[in-house]
Amino acid sequence: MGSKNKLKRFRENETFQNVIQPLREEVLSGNFSLKGEWAKFFGNTNPIVIELGCGKGEYTIGLASLYPDKNFIGIDIKGARLWRGAKTALENEQKNVAFLRTQISLIDQLFASGEVSEIWITFPDPQIKYKRTKHRLTNRDFLEKYREILKENGTVHLKTDSEFMHGYTLGLLQGLGLEILYANHDVYKNEGSPMEVLGIQTFYENQYLEKGKPITYLKFRIKSV
Repeated sequence: MGSKNKLKRFRENETFQNVIQPLREEVLSGNFSLKGEWAKFFGNTNPIVIELGCGKGEYTIGLASLYPDKNFIGIDIKGARLWRGAKTALENEQKNVAFLRTQISLIDQLFASGEVSEIWITFPDPQIKYKRTKHRLTNRDFLEKYREILKENGTVHLKTDSEFMHGYTLGLLQGLGLEILYANHDVYKNEGSPMEVLGIQTFYENQYLEKGKPITYLKFRIKSV
C-alpha cells in the first residue's frame, strides 16, 4: 500500500464516528473517557465483545452480523488496516460495531473491571521464539489483563492456524487450572465447533485452508461463575 493511500485512510479514520484513536499518554494517565462508559458510546447495555488484533475487521464485522444484540469492538494498532473494517461497518449501517486503534497491552486501561463479556483472538502472531513469549496474546500477563476486564462468566476464544499457539495455550490453561469450555485442533475436520467459528472466514484463513493447514479453536473461562 502506497504512503499516499495510507495517509488518506488515516485522515478518513479521523472522520469515522465508529473509530476511536486515543493517545497513549491519555490512556496511561487514566483519562480515557470511554473506560467504563462503553454502554453510553453504543447507546445500549448490550454485552460488549472485543476482538484483539482485528486487522481489517473481517471477524468483528462477521460476528456483529451474527449477533446484532451484542456490541463489538475491533482493536488493532494498524490504522490503515482498521480503516477497511470501519468503512465496511458504516456502509452496512452496523451500529453495533466500533474500532479502537491502540496497543493491545493497554486494554486493562481501556475497559473497566467486568465491562467485557467476550474476547476473541483470531489468528495472532504465535511469537514462536522463546524470547518473544511476552508478546504472545495468551501468556500469563495477558490472561491477567483479560481477567480484569471480563465479566464473572466471561469467555475467551482463540482461533488460529498455529498448532504451536493452540498447544501452548492449552497447556498453560491446564497448568493454571482454568476452565476449558471447548477445544478442537481441526475445526473443519472434526464436528462440534460453534457457528461463529465455522461461519466466518477471513482472507488469511482462506489462504491457510488452501494450503491444507488445520484451523484450531479454544474457548475458555478465566473467572469462575
